[in-house]
Amino acid sequence: MITKKKTGIKLLMIALGVLLILIPLVGCVAEEGKKTIRFAECGWDTFGTAAHVAAFVAEHGYGYPTELIPTDTVPGVIGIQEGDLDVYMELGIASMPEAYDKLIASGQGIDLGLNFGGMKQGWLVPTYMIEDGDLPEGLSVFDLPDYWELFKDPEDPTKGRYYGCLPGWACQETDMMQFEAWGLYEYYNLFIPGSDAALAASIVAACEKHEPWLGFYWSPTWVLGMYDMTWIEMPPFDQEVWDTNRACEYPITNSNIIVNVGLLESAPDVVEFLKKYETDVELMNEWMMYIRETKADTEETAVWFLKNYESLWTEWVPADIAEKVKAALVS
Repeated sequence: MITKKKTGIKLLMIALGVLLILIPLVGCVAEEGKKTIRFAECGWDTFGTAAHVAAFVAEHGYGYPTELIPTDTVPGVIGIQEGDLDVYMELGIASMPEAYDKLIASGQGIDLGLNFGGMKQGWLVPTYMIEDGDLPEGLSVFDLPDYWELFKDPEDPTKGRYYGCLPGWACQETDMMQFEAWGLYEYYNLFIPGSDAALAASIVAACEKHEPWLGFYWSPTWVLGMYDMTWIEMPPFDQEVWDTNRACEYPITNSNIIVNVGLLESAPDVVEFLKKYETDVELMNEWMMYIRETKADTEETAVWFLKNYESLWTEWVPADIAEKVKAALVS
């Protein structure tokens, strides 16, 4: 007679046996002996989506285990130089020249070329403030002391509020240097939002209520695709001035893909893929609008891209790798 205890043991053994059979199948994408590729994941949506796209292809196409590591711009570049990170998908070279030059000079960072070009950064106001006559056409940074009362800081109404760049991003230091160079600390508080989402939300809230807003932002983003904003004029970009105190406009910058030199040996096939990876500002805007309209995260957006832009990304990889990636997308 089989007791309940023996039956339970037997069922447990069967379950363990099934589990042991299944374990090799779970995560079997990664091939034995291949080193984990560590992708930087900075806090804005184009960067996160690009990192997930590249990681998906590296893992499901080439068989490498992958890890996405949250970081910020400067720590991310340092991570590449020190070997803590392997891939940095979106480095705006012109806005971080010192960090870029130091990385390349160290021999630890390799520039694989363009991800996309034409990224713009700077200070903006809602266009309706100019159309309504509150601000003049051709508003420049030198006009801002005359209009601080339009942007009164709710926490300190003796000054205006400027919404600055985010903590840990290279543009935070640029904001502070420009404020100092143009004497704006006397008229404005440099308010630092805690996240990209908080900065975007401040623009959305102001625009939806037709209220004043002044601050830093960049393109491509879904925010600037949805709301009509006007760039504030700054002195033309001058490299010597930029290197001294940033008292000029941001350079129009390209975003390049940077890898740690060790990846050339540990994953040369992925390096070749990343050399061919290239997008553009129009595609970045498509990503941003998809995120906005569907509430997708960057990983979901990467999968959506791979499913809907097959004609583009299949040009970056050999046919057999593309088939593996496509199979993973439907599994």
